[in-house]
Amino acid sequence: MTDPRYPIGLFQPKPFSAAQKEEWVADIRFLPNAVEHALHNLDEAQLQTPYRDGGWTVHQLVHHVADSHMNAYIRFKLGYTEQAPTIKPYEEQLWAETSDVAQLPVNISITLLFALHQRWHTFLLSLTDEDWQKTVYHPGQQKELTLWDLLGSYSWHGRHHTAHITALRERKGW
Repeated sequence: MTDPRYPIGLFQPKPFSAAQKEEWVADIRFLPNAVEHALHNLDEAQLQTPYRDGGWTVHQLVHHVADSHMNAYIRFKLGYTEQAPTIKPYEEQLWAETSDVAQLPVNISITLLFALHQRWHTFLLSLTDEDWQKTVYHPGQQKELTLWDLLGSYSWHGRHHTAHITALRERKGW
């Protein structure tokens, strides 16, 4: 049985290639559609269901993706415009418990994801092959990451959390 924490497996870095870039950039472009589709016709009780034992609710998960990808967009812009900037980690678990997450419906974050991913996708299309080697320093991981590394990681992140929702739907027969 698949580990419910990692329904698509762990992120596996891949070497730069035009084909891989096209796939990962498309993942960024189409993530909002994938999340919206995964949520289709879920009611409030279903949205308040944890996607796994000890995990966030679907509601929290959707807001988490928006929070994470806003940070990702900023990280890309910093990495592109500055020389190996240090990026700011954040306490994801605490963010998932804030009042905006608790009070606002998921459609707010879905709308945000559509706008954010349109900007992010357009920005990514402008990067040259050399730009993908620009770096950021992640103090939590204590290492430099290339923009290429970030692209792969966030491509995976979106698919990973979408799969949490779809796997839950399959298990529950929704």
